[in-house]
Amino acid sequence: MSTYVYGITAASHPALPEGLAGVGEPPRVIRVLTAGELSAVVSDAPEGLRPKRKDLLAHQTVLGEAGAEGCVLPMRFGSVAPDDDSVTGVLTERAEHYKERLRALDGKVEYNIKGSHVEDAVLHRVMAENPEIRAQAEANRSSGGGSYDDKIRLGELVAAAVKAREAEDGGQVIRAVESRAAAVSEGPESTGWLLNASFLVARDEAAAFLEAVEQAREDLPHLELRVNGPLPPYSFVEPGPAEPAGTAAGADAGAE
Repeated sequence: MSTYVYGITAASHPALPEGLAGVGEPPRVIRVLTAGELSAVVSDAPEGLRPKRKDLLAHQTVLGEAGAEGCVLPMRFGSVAPDDDSVTGVLTERAEHYKERLRALDGKVEYNIKGSHVEDAVLHRVMAENPEIRAQAEANRSSGGGSYDDKIRLGELVAAAVKAREAEDGGQVIRAVESRAAAVSEGPESTGWLLNASFLVARDEAAAFLEAVEQAREDLPHLELRVNGPLPPYSFVEPGPAEPAGTAAGADAGAE
């Protein structure tokens, strides 16, 4: 039977609570595989697993319980290995890498920030900053709204200015908070967000990090910033002894 992998810990990691339930219906029993100085938190893998809310939460709960007692390298939802031997084999082969990651991530959590423009506010801002846009808008008003070509021209100018602000504003947010983080990982671009970045933050720096986010909100009122965390540091762990089967949940697993 294939093996579902939740995360990797040191072999000296405290025992997990008895009766901890994993993914699947019925929930699979959590167990620990050990190879040398490393262990993997696993269960049997259910057939046809999909990222349903119940299973996303179960995955997150297991990682939360493990992380409460010490550092854990989280695997993304849906990480499945062919069998137990495959898991322990990779733990052995990549032992030094995983031990280094455990040392680097000890005492740290992840916060993800997604940013988008407040439409009316950013339009007002680009209008105020761009004389060419103001001139075109005024010309259109003076001529009763402008010709079709004039309207297209104004729309193109505004769209280009907003696009240019996206990169600038995303960079401003990162610069505003990165001094409170140990590392930054920018995620893939996605529709609707001008910023998608994850920050590795020491637990004792979390309050200061969130204060920096609030200050960025005040300084950049034309942005909407969504903060998700604290999370296991998904974005700062390379793929482990299993590959995601189906759709992986990533840093937003269990966050909705």
